[in-house]
Amino acid sequence: NDDEESPYTLTRCQYNNDSGDDFETLGEDKIKAVLKERDLKVYWGTATTGKPHVGYFVPMCKISDFLRAGCEVTILFADLHAYLDNMKAPWSLLAKRTEYYEHIIKAMLKEYTLDVYRLTSLVTEHDARKAGAEVVKQVSSPLLSGLLYPGLQALDEEYLKVDAQFGGVDQRKIFTFAKKYLPHLGYKERSHLMNPMVPGLTGGKMSSSEEDSKIDLLDSAAQLKKKLKKAFCEPGNTAENGVLGFCKSVLFPLSSTGEFVVERPEEYGGRTVYKSYEELEQAFASQTLHPGDLKGAVEGYLNNLLQPIRKEFESPALKKLTSEAYPVEKKKGGGGGGAKGGNQPEPELSPARLDLRVGKIVSVGQHPDAESLFVESVDIGEPEPRTVVSGLVGLYPEEKLNGRLGIFLCNLKPVKMRGVLSTAMLMCASRADPRTVEPLNVPEGNLPGDRVFFEGHSEGKPDEQLNPKKKVWEKLAVDMQTNSKCVAEWQGSNMVTKLGTVTCDSLKSVEIIYNQSHFASSKDVPD
Repeated sequence: NDDEESPYTLTRCQYNNDSGDDFETLGEDKIKAVLKERDLKVYWGTATTGKPHVGYFVPMCKISDFLRAGCEVTILFADLHAYLDNMKAPWSLLAKRTEYYEHIIKAMLKEYTLDVYRLTSLVTEHDARKAGAEVVKQVSSPLLSGLLYPGLQALDEEYLKVDAQFGGVDQRKIFTFAKKYLPHLGYKERSHLMNPMVPGLTGGKMSSSEEDSKIDLLDSAAQLKKKLKKAFCEPGNTAENGVLGFCKSVLFPLSSTGEFVVERPEEYGGRTVYKSYEELEQAFASQTLHPGDLKGAVEGYLNNLLQPIRKEFESPALKKLTSEAYPVEKKKGGGGGGAKGGNQPEPELSPARLDLRVGKIVSVGQHPDAESLFVESVDIGEPEPRTVVSGLVGLYPEEKLNGRLGIFLCNLKPVKMRGVLSTAMLMCASRADPRTVEPLNVPEGNLPGDRVFFEGHSEGKPDEQLNPKKKVWEKLAVDMQTNSKCVAEWQGSNMVTKLGTVTCDSLKSVEIIYNQSHFASSKDVPD
């Protein structure tokens, strides 16, 4: 389209919509040459691994632009690619997952085995690994299948007879690979268009195969609320912020008014209308917009976007397809003894399984072989004190630790830290930037050994020892943080003792962690 007045003129790198400068191209001159003769043919591909998530709205917005500009767009569901990428999608589920994706988007498939063989005779292992570095799961001993992945994606361009391939900026190395190798097979070099990536809820990119990083397109309103609640959204921090990123890449471009509205009580600022993403980001950076208010507004907009998709998948046929494409894995039970049938169900994931106790640090000193570690002797109400190794050197003063009460996690598997066996962990509030750590404060009057729990989760007995393979602590920890009043909580339930609420000195809305793995330097890792 050479009409300079059109908002979808493809002869420019940036469209006159709200995509911003993050939209990139490689080979823009080739696109201009094609457009002088005919409409552009573009393909976009996605591997059928995990369930599609809300990050897919970003390329869908741009595909909508392409279609309105008169492009012929092919959407490829890369089922074979999904299997070859370290078998993220089991062979037996490929057909069902492709059908599932087809109902979410729409697509067509292909065959090109002989050219795959020709390409493998040209490509070095180094180039194949480099090309897939941002997309293919990286392991120390990669399977041959993963090395084939970039070549398959490159050949898609020829077999789909397109002028350009569209994808996220994480595809840049594969696009560069295709530009280098397709001409060696006698095929023309294509152009490439790239959209920005939406950050995941936990940082990094939002990924279909990483459950904690994404919001699925079929998540219920309750699931959406829970995921947004624990999403990383530190006050004032605009980097790696998936909530803000979604506003920039999806909500503003899709807004019919170009506005983003935050509804809140008058005492907290009242109804506020942001007329651009830059205005919203500035408000968040200056902390005039609280993370809770931002999340609440995004939740409303997301529910409006997802509701038509949820409604479509209410049909019995699509519900059946979903269960077949993504079957729930049955948990394996224990051995043959005990209960009938020999299978013991996995206990519910609850903070009641954590053995949290008040402890008093009776002595503290430098670890003899690790510069970043303290070794503490802690009274937790048992006949003998426990040894605790904490990576707090340079982060919290030794003299303040000595003699203080703290909250200790007592049922982790003991681990040796540079030759010293640590049998409990001190719980701290932590902010990454600037790096700040504060041990949690114990309510006045508590004694060593007093139990610590979360309101509404006091029933039940803690696990004797948390199984590292089950990652119970890791799964619970993602919902553990301080609130805006410095109160420690899990999913909104306060951490308490029988005498009051557990707090920290000053860190608001930050994560709560045990300090061993987070603060020890790389040379102080467990033996």
